[in-house]
Amino acid sequence: MTWLIRFLLFAILLTLAVRAVMRLFGGIIEGATGEPRTKVASGTRMVKDPVCGTYVVPSRALAGSRGDKTAWFCSSECRDAWQRR
Repeated sequence: MTWLIRFLLFAILLTLAVRAVMRLFGGIIEGATGEPRTKVASGTRMVKDPVCGTYVVPSRALAGSRGDKTAWFCSSECRDAWQRR
């Protein structure tokens, strides 16, 4: 039983060490090339939440309408507050 616990702890330690080394080299490569590993879409239009002022991406935001006006919100709390006005 002791050997099983030692093996599991060694496997966890090895996994963490490999991930740390991979992140280290990934950061070095990213710094050397100047290109981020994760791409962000440029030119994405953002809209301002009329309640709290947070800028949100419309495709990820909550929409609310009042009459013929539509607004975009960061949360359901902001949307509900706007609709109560």
